[in-house]
Order: sequence, then structure tokens, then C-alpha cells
Amino acid sequence: MKQVTPQMLWKPEKEMMESSNLSQYMNWLKQNRGLSFDTYDQLWKWSTDHIEDFWQSIWDYFDVISDGTHQSVLTGSQMPYYKWFEGRSLNYAEHVFRNSTQDYPALLYKSEDSPIQELSWKELETNTANLQAKLIALGIEEGDRIAAYLPCIPEATIGFLATNSLGAIWSSCSPDFGTQSIIDRFAQIEPKVLIATDSYQYGGKQFNKKNVVEEVVKAIPSIHTVILVTTSKNNVLSIPQPVIQFNDIVDGNSTSKLTFKRIPFSSPIWILYSSGTTGLPKPITHSQGGILLEQLKFLAFHKNQKPGERSFWFTTTGWMMWNHLMGSFLCGATVVLYDGSPAYPNLNVLWKLAQDSGMNQFGTSAGFIMACLKAGINPKDEFDLSNLKFVGSTGSTLPPEGFNWIYQYVKKDVWLASVSGG
Repeated sequence: MKQVTPQMLWKPEKEMMESSNLSQYMNWLKQNRGLSFDTYDQLWKWSTDHIEDFWQSIWDYFDVISDGTHQSVLTGSQMPYYKWFEGRSLNYAEHVFRNSTQDYPALLYKSEDSPIQELSWKELETNTANLQAKLIALGIEEGDRIAAYLPCIPEATIGFLATNSLGAIWSSCSPDFGTQSIIDRFAQIEPKVLIATDSYQYGGKQFNKKNVVEEVVKAIPSIHTVILVTTSKNNVLSIPQPVIQFNDIVDGNSTSKLTFKRIPFSSPIWILYSSGTTGLPKPITHSQGGILLEQLKFLAFHKNQKPGERSFWFTTTGWMMWNHLMGSFLCGATVVLYDGSPAYPNLNVLWKLAQDSGMNQFGTSAGFIMACLKAGINPKDEFDLSNLKFVGSTGSTLPPEGFNWIYQYVKKDVWLASVSGG
């Protein structure tokens, strides 16, 4: 059999390597820990051989804000009984808003039928503070669950940050889920408040979800209040529970100040779900401190996320990549949201968004990349992608043809990472 010589598709320039977040971390380890590594493999081996030293260095390098002290990074003899940073309390949202700045926006958002809209860090903080005040008035406390039935819109981001700021637990589904699929998920976690939309647009069509929201609320008795993101004041819900308009909360004249409840490191931050192919979907939690440290590490070192860069991943609120995208705030990035179909009116819509938003990091699925290949589109000749540095692919393994298509038809000097999973 003839041996095939692998083709080099991309190699970072020396300047990029020297200025990378990972290089800065390695320099920090040398200066502050007396550790010197010549290669990534050496750094990786140290991180796996000296687990506690590694995670303590992550804690110190990113200057984690917390109350309390810990005697050791890790206690316990085996999974699932390990305990991390026992004695420490912190808040994820507090680490988001410490990056607040006037130099660039917090969010850029586009839907199928709207131009790109901008939300400043000040506006994001004010809206989050107003929603936080309302949740407090509704009796929400640490450990309570807030469920969301929302598309990938700014209201979902505001809802998560307000929920997290109180130490409550977030869980979301996208409006393309069927009624029973939503009930199967949310009934297990007994949320007190449902933040929901009464309609959404996809593929140029409007879908009314009023009846779905009503059925979900009637099926889950723990829900005592609905906060509605509505497209029509005439879409009145026929339920006995109080219904509050989301816009009435965030657009009010409240002078609320955003505060942060620091909770134990291992407390749940959100609840995600398995697919439900065998029985009911299984709730999956990440811990407040664990996901904070993991996202700081992954986004800074493995995606080289820089402050002010514009970060996008095409996702719904029902996929864990939405939670991943929210983590970009931790690095001071501007998060780019898109609500709609990636193929409407055609497969160029997201590449146009990349151009118009000045996108630096473009995340998608292997399926989308292969669909673009099969459709024969040529983004590099249609759009200005000069700001694009990184393309991420997940959901399934990207085949070689997908790699070749990106470098031939998107950008020759872009960093493409196929991270599978998702």
C-alpha cells in the first residue's frame, strides 16, 4: 500500500505563538513557580502528573475572586467522591462582569429579520441587575431552579447571568423542542420561574409557541411565575400563574445595583440534559467553580481568546455550546449571537455575519461545514473575512474534505480546530 504523506494545512506564525495566552501562562509559571517547559507536551505532562499544583496555578493565574480558604486543592480517594477547593465560595457571574468596559460591546446580536444590534457592558449589567431584583422579589434564593424556553437571544444571556448572580441554578431549552420534550426535562428539576418566549422565527417562518408555554406550565406545578419574552401584547397566556413581561422588567426605571452571591465551589451552576434516547433525558450538572476554572483554562489556552475579540458559535440554548459561548465573557470577549436558521436565505448567512460583525472566532458544526462544501459556496470571494482568526467545529468529527474546504474556500491562514464532542 502506498504511504500517504500528511499535508500541512496550517502552522501558527512565530508572533502568534509568542503572544499567545498559553505562552504567557508558561512564562508566568517560570517566573512564579520556577517551572520551565520547552514544549506543550512537557506542560501537559506536568499538568497531569501534578494535578493539584496545576489547578492551583490556574486559580492563581486567573486571580479567582472568592471567600474563604482551602487547605488543599483536592481531597478524596476516588470518583465521584473527590472534592475540589473545599472551603471556597465564589460566583461565576462576578467573574463575567469584572471584564466590564466601555472600549467594546458585551454583545452583538442578529436575527433572521433584524440587522446587527449592540448591547454595551453597561446595558448588560443594568438589565441583569433589574432582572436580579425581580427574581429576588419573587423569592428566588440560592439553589432554586430557573428554567428558560428561549431562542439564542440576549434575553437568555441576561436570564442566565441574573440567575447565576443569586446562586440559583439555570436550565434552558430552545423553542424548537416539542412540548413533551420540555416537560420531560424541566419537570425533573422543579423550577420556580419559567422565562419563556411565545414565538420564534426560523427559516423565514414564524412559529407561535403560546400553547406550548401554557401546557408546560400546567404540567409542572412548581412553576409559580412566568416571565414572558413576547412578540405581541395580544398573545395572552391562559394560565392562573402571574405573567410578567420581560421588557417591563429590564426597561424599567429601576436603580438596582447588581450584586453577587458567592456560593460553595461545588454548587451546581446549571443543568443540561442527555438526548433522552434511552428513557427520560438525564439531568447533568456542572459545578460553579469547576466550570469557571475549566472555561478559563480552555477558552484562554485552547482557543486563545483575547479581550475584545468577537466570539461566535452557532448554537441553540438547548445545546451545551451555548453554555460554552457564555464562557467567552470570562475572557473579556464580545459574544456574537445569531437567532435563526444557518441556511436561510442561504448558506452564506453566517459568513456574512462573520464579515459584518468583524468576527474573530467562528464556531459551528461539522455538519454545517460539509453542507457548505456540498453547496459549492465560496465565502472568501464573497466576504471580507480578514478579522477571522479561528474556526471551531464540533458535534461530530470533521472529515478531511471539510478541513480542505475551509482552507481553500474560507481562509488560507485561519486556525481550524475540530474538537468533536459537544
